Formats: sequence, C-alpha cells, structure tokens
Amino acid sequence: VQIHFLALGTHFGKVFLLDIQGNVTQKYEISSVKINQISLDESGEHVGICSEDGKVQVFGLYTREGFHENFDCPIKVVALHPQFSKSNNKQFVTGGNKLLLYERNWLNRWKTSTLHEGEGTITNVKWRANLIAWANSVGVKIYDISSKQRITNVLRDNTSLRPDMYPCSLCWKDNTTLIIGWGSSIKMCAVKERDPTEIRDLPSRYVEIVSAFETEFFISGLAPLADQLVTLYFVKENSEHMEEEFRARPRLDIIQPLPESCEEISSDALTVRNFQENECRDYRLEHSEGESLFYIISPKDIVVAKERDQDDHIDWLLDKKKYEEALMAAEISFKNIKRHDKIGMAYINHLVEKKDYDTAARKCQKVLGKNMDLWENEVYRFKTIGQLKAISQYLPRGDLRLRPAIYEMILHEFLKTDYEGFATLIREWPGELYNNMTIVQTVTDHLKKDPTNSILLTTLAELYTYDQRYDRALEIYLRLRHKDVYQLIHKHNLFSSIEDKIVLLMDFDKEKAVDMLLDNEDKISTDRVVEELKGRPELLHVYLHKLFKRDHHKGQKYHERQISLYAEYDRPNLLPFLRDSTHCPLEKALEICQQRHFVEETVFLLSRMGNCRRALQMIMEELGDVDKAIEFAKEQDDAELWEDLISYSIDKPPFITGLLNNIGTHVDPILLIHRIKEGMEIPNLRDSLVKILQDYNLQILLREGCKKILVADSLSLLHKMHRTQMRGVRVDEENICEACHVTILPSDTAQPFSVVVFHCRHMFHKECLPSPGTIPGGQYCNICSAKRRGPGSGILDMKK
Repeated sequence: VQIHFLALGTHFGKVFLLDIQGNVTQKYEISSVKINQISLDESGEHVGICSEDGKVQVFGLYTREGFHENFDCPIKVVALHPQFSKSNNKQFVTGGNKLLLYERNWLNRWKTSTLHEGEGTITNVKWRANLIAWANSVGVKIYDISSKQRITNVLRDNTSLRPDMYPCSLCWKDNTTLIIGWGSSIKMCAVKERDPTEIRDLPSRYVEIVSAFETEFFISGLAPLADQLVTLYFVKENSEHMEEEFRARPRLDIIQPLPESCEEISSDALTVRNFQENECRDYRLEHSEGESLFYIISPKDIVVAKERDQDDHIDWLLDKKKYEEALMAAEISFKNIKRHDKIGMAYINHLVEKKDYDTAARKCQKVLGKNMDLWENEVYRFKTIGQLKAISQYLPRGDLRLRPAIYEMILHEFLKTDYEGFATLIREWPGELYNNMTIVQTVTDHLKKDPTNSILLTTLAELYTYDQRYDRALEIYLRLRHKDVYQLIHKHNLFSSIEDKIVLLMDFDKEKAVDMLLDNEDKISTDRVVEELKGRPELLHVYLHKLFKRDHHKGQKYHERQISLYAEYDRPNLLPFLRDSTHCPLEKALEICQQRHFVEETVFLLSRMGNCRRALQMIMEELGDVDKAIEFAKEQDDAELWEDLISYSIDKPPFITGLLNNIGTHVDPILLIHRIKEGMEIPNLRDSLVKILQDYNLQILLREGCKKILVADSLSLLHKMHRTQMRGVRVDEENICEACHVTILPSDTAQPFSVVVFHCRHMFHKECLPSPGTIPGGQYCNICSAKRRGPGSGILDMKK
C-alpha cells in the first residue's frame, strides 16, 4: 500500500500531516516536549506517537479512538504492527527503559507484556511481519512474535562511540532480511529456519550475517533499493588550516553490498541548513516502499530524494550538451517521443550555432522524421543561412515527400554555383519530386550561355529520359559520345530511332555498335545497316566481318563486296575469308588479288580453281620460297607437281638443298640426285645427304619394326583361331541337316549314325554330303562354298 502523506513530529510536541509536496493537511497537539518517534501501519490509517515526557498515543487518523497512556519515563520508540488496522492484529510496542508489547484482547482491553529489559534505553525499533528488531546500548535483538521467542543478539562493534550520539539505524529489506548500521559499520542479517532435528531447546529460527563491512563515514540512516543500499552519511573532514575536524554536508550514497566490502554506485552531497552544527543523531532517513522515494530529515529541512529516471538522465545529458546521447536515451522510452523531437530540434539549433551545417543536416533525417512541416521550416532556415547544399542530400524522397517547389528551389540553387552537384541530385532524386519541364527549361537557358558544357548536356539528357523524350536524350548522348547511349537504346527499345544514326554510333564505339546491331537483327535488318554504311566502307567492313565471323552464310550476298573490303582495309583476314567462304566468286576474287599482286591469296585461288601448276609456279617465281613450294606439293600429292618442282629447282642450288632436306618421304631422292649436274656447288650438301641416309635408315627401321609387329600379331591370332576351332560344338535335337532339313540327330540314338559339323557351324548328315573323293581339295561346306561361287553352285555340287 502506498502512503501519500508524511507524518512529522517536532521538538515542541506537535505532529503535522503533510502531502508529498510538503503542504500541511492536519495538525495534532500531542505534548509540550519533543516527539521522539512516529509509527504508521501499512494502510496509513493508524498512527503511533511517543514523546520525551512519557506520553504514548495510538489512534486512528480518521476515528481518534485508540490507546492513550502516560509513563513516568521518556518513551523513545514506538512501532505498530504492520497490519494494525486489521481487527486481530491490534498490537504495538514501546521502548524506554524496557520494550513492552501491547495487545488488545477480546474484551477490548489492552494487555501488556515485557519483551526485554535490563540493558539500558531502547533507541530504535522496527517491526516487519512477525519479527520485531530493536536496538539498545548493547546491541540489536530480534523477537519472533509468532513463536514468542527472541532469536538473536547482534552485538555493537564500536563500543567507543556514544550510542546517544551515534544511534543505531535499522531497516528491513524484506520479511527476513534486517540491515543494521551503527557507527561506520553495516551488517546484513538473514533470518532463517532452523533444521527441526537441531531445535531441541533452541529457537526455531536463527540469524546469519551474510554481509559485514566498514564505511568511510558515520551512518545516520539506511534504506533498501532493490539489491543495493541507500545510505545517509554524517561526514566529518579535516580542515586544511586547523587540526580539528569540521562537519561537512551529509552524503546520500548508493552502495552495492559485497560479503566483506561494498562498491560505491553513486554519491551526492546534500545541502541542508545549519549542517555545520548538526550531529550524526540529527539526521534520519525514511523511505516509502514501492515508490523509491527517500526522505532525509534534518533539524531544519526535509529533503526528498527519488531514484533518477530516464527524464532525469536526459536533463543531465542536455545540461552537459550531450545531445546525441540525449536523443538515444529519449528513443528508449515511448513516453519521451515528444521530448525526443524537442531535444532533436535543440540539437540541430546547437549544431547550426556551431556552424556544423553538414552534421545538422544529417541529424534532420533522424529528428524531423515524417513531419513535413518541420522539414519545410528547416529547408527555409538553411536557405536563409545559405546552406541549402548541406541539407539537399538528406531530404525525404520516398513515399513521404515535400512540395515540388522545395526541391526545385534547391536545384536552382545548385545550378547557380555547382553544375556537378546539380547533376548528382538529378541522378539521385526521382523525377517525380519536381516539375521536370521547369528544370528542363532552366537547364536549356543555362546552355544558351555555355552550349558545350558536357555536364549540363548530360543532365539535360537524363531529364529528357525521365520525361520519356528518348529521341532528344539519344541525340545528346550521341553528340557527347556518352557511354550510356547503348544502355538507353536497349532499356527503352530505341532501335527504330537509331536507323539513321548507325554511322554516329559506330564512330563512337565500333565494337559495341556492331555487337548491338548483330544482337538485334530482328529490329534492324542487315540490309538496312549495309544501306546506311555504304558511304563508309571502312565501317561497312567492320560490320560485315563480324557478321561473317558469327555465321558464314548469313551475309552471303555481300561476300563478293567483302573481297574488295578485305583487300582494302583488312588484308590479314582476306585469306581466312577466302578459305571459309563457300559463296565467294573465285574468278572475281582472283581478279582482285592479281590486280593488287596478292601472291599468297592468288596461289590459294589458283589451287582452289584447279590450276595447281600455275600456283606452284607463282610460289617458286614470285615468292621464291622452296619450303612453301614443297609444302604446297605435299598438300596436292601430285607426281606431276613434284616433277615440275624438281625441274624448276635443278639449276638452283638453294632449292636443291631444300628438296634434299624434305623430299625423302614423298619422292625417291635418287631421282633428284641423278639429275644434279656434276660439279654444281650445293650448299650444305653433305648435311642434306646425311639427312637422306638417316631418313632412309629410319624408314628401314620402321618397316622392320612394323614387320615384327605384324608377324607377332599374326602368330597370336593363329593360335587364337586354332584354340577356337578345337573347341567342341553342341549338337542337339534342335539342329537340322542343311541339305535334307531333317533333324540332325536320329530318333533312335542307339543306332549308329554319322554327322559332319563344319567350323562355320553348318551341320550335315554324312550321307547327305558328296563323297570326299569326288570333290577336288577335300570336303567343304556346300552352303558357304555356294556363297563364294555364286547362285546355283551349291545345287550343282549336290548333284555331283
């Protein structure tokens, strides 16, 4: 249950009820002297008050009925049962010289029980569930009200400190964990159930100290915060100029308890009035469970502390001008969406003030988001400070977009000072963002002043493309020889528009142009291309050459024209063309080659037309290349050509040397050697004769080797045939005589019979075959013999 008011007692015996803003809502006159302690139950409906003059009052805040008693000694502490408002839990304790438990019985009378006495004044008491913890000058005790047993006694560590000046601080973390702060030491005590086998005369519960450590300062109050502790410290520091200590501002720390030490999480020094005069006992720390609210009480002030939330963190970041981190923190919490926008705008303003325009523009994307009004305001602000370029690349350009006039304003700004930046925006921005015709007209006006500016021309072509005026874009690209011209043609199927621009395309890039034309013959025919290129034969040759490479038959009607084109522009490829083309007129080709004295091409054509002797003559007379002549003679494999070659070479020693070196495997070298005149000097004759002899020896060796192989193979096959013929042949009742066509085996196999089986697997009764003495050369198969000799021969043999 959350209590939404404060109960505050004064040194003059008054009790005030205050709301959480500090406003007094009710006032009680309890005594004329100091109020020592006030206790509220969990519901906040009943209050217990004790004072220095021995008065104890327990009453309902809304009924004023309850317990009123005066004692003859000061009552220092009072604590109500946490569930006091319930009818069966009307219990409370008071502490002065002894600890008394008050219970109301069924007769509505109060019964008193003494829980502890004899160890001095009770200075603090805290009640949680069924456990009551209290402190005196000796130590801290815990009483289990359910079992009516005292279960522990935690002794005070630092006995040198006066207990009235450095009182014990107690607080329950939960129903079984008590935190004790005394002097500068802290102990965390866990109440645990004892094993039933160990109880005997011992209490059913015991206490285990799970953490104990010393702190730097004196403890004035403790409160739990999840797994951590909130500690209120009374601080004394040494003076720089004097040896004695002086009282400093109290500290509110958050610490993380460890088994034997602690880790400081945060620390705050509190400014309260007259802190230089206060003692450790003058401070108190109370907390409201469930709300993380902490109240620091001093003689003159009450300070309310609460756990810092995301808003506090954001405020701190903003104070430190850490806008980026503040934005990230605001994004984490949905409730801070509006604040996120305010932080973002503050961040942008900060960056603009620092003249960091690029970063400010980049942050607009994150901060302004989908708010088009804010976007337009920022664009105009950037225009005012002359920084439209900075924000241009971050403007919305998706489904959400600004008015076209905004984008046009930025494009006009770029056109004034930065053609390249303008071109970049045109490429990056979708054409739907602005009025295309307006920008086209503006670019056209600029081109009047600078008609050859390639950046503006390229950008204008892109604008025409957005506007689907592809013909205009194509003209500009061709004029600029722009690499995107081919992509534009393919993407928008502009082949009908380039029929009269083929020469321009090929002048720009012959290879790409020809590949594109050949890949799209169904859109631009070969005849149309040839017609367009007839005035540029060098380009026509490139086109027809690639066409021929792709398909030797496609452009066959242009093969005659190609002869002249190859001869003029590409002679190295003329001979391959003549070899591969089957549609080339040989007479026309021969005429052109003879006119241009192309010997190799003429030789090929002569040989292809059957005039090999003339071709050989040209090789010998025009080229003087004996090796080529020999190669030609080998290809033709004609004895008359060899005779012509020998006759031509017989009076030319270099030719004779070439023949001697190469003729050996085609013509008998003796024929050549016999015709050499005596006394003729032949270069390298000795080497040539040695080579002939070596070639002859090689041939002999090859023949002998082949002979050995043949003999070995023949013998192997003979053995194989002999083994095969010696194998038995299966004869059964399914076989018939090839002469009489009766089953080869008689029905009565007990009677003697004779069968003749040939290697060809034909079978005969012996009596069906002619007598061996009547057949020259012995007995043989009539069927196979008849096949060799012709029709009817088998019948004649049978008759014989």
